[in-house]
Amino acid sequence: MDILAKAIQRGSDGKYVKEEVIHQLIMPLRKTSDEIHLDSCNLWLIDERLAFHDFLASDKGLSSMPITGCNENKKPDICALNVYDEPILFSEGQQVPLASIVIVEIKRPMRNDAGPGEDKDPVEQALGYLERIREGGVKTANGRQIPRSEDIPGFCYAICDLTPSVVKRCKMLGLTATNDNLGYFGYNPNFKAYIEVISFDRLLNSANERNRAFFDRLGLPSI
Repeated sequence: MDILAKAIQRGSDGKYVKEEVIHQLIMPLRKTSDEIHLDSCNLWLIDERLAFHDFLASDKGLSSMPITGCNENKKPDICALNVYDEPILFSEGQQVPLASIVIVEIKRPMRNDAGPGEDKDPVEQALGYLERIREGGVKTANGRQIPRSEDIPGFCYAICDLTPSVVKRCKMLGLTATNDNLGYFGYNPNFKAYIEVISFDRLLNSANERNRAFFDRLGLPSI
């Protein structure tokens, strides 16, 4: 958390670090959950539930992921499939796992060029990835098909500062500001997706609040 707090500050050259630096602090680049140990990740900074995934990929092409049949090589910053232990009854005599898909997009601190379209809007970008994965047919990491992939709930996170252009996009997408005005959230019924836009300040504040008791137990200072 201390390293992340330092990384999002403006450097002595007046510039901010590139998004890859932030990404690397949260999850190693171009790796999957099959290649690295959980201790190498800090996914808890975003959401502790990300630690409990069936498959997770960081900056990997959609076509290389075993969880989807999508043949495009677009690369979500972080993509995770969570398959819960308790199956649900899909049809008589057939049980399938209950799953959810998580997409995380990370942008450079203080970036202020957001606009409409997947190339400019991190939320639209995340929703686009979610749609492609569903259309490709979602599978478990072991290759078992999950029926009705289009109904698998999605969770889209955009980690970026709330610069004027980002705030404008959040309002255009009908998202609601958080009580601390450091983020936006909402639900898009057309994509069956919960959306959360998290500023870097909110990311640090929330992670600190969620883990304060744990830090106190270890004798670590809270930021």
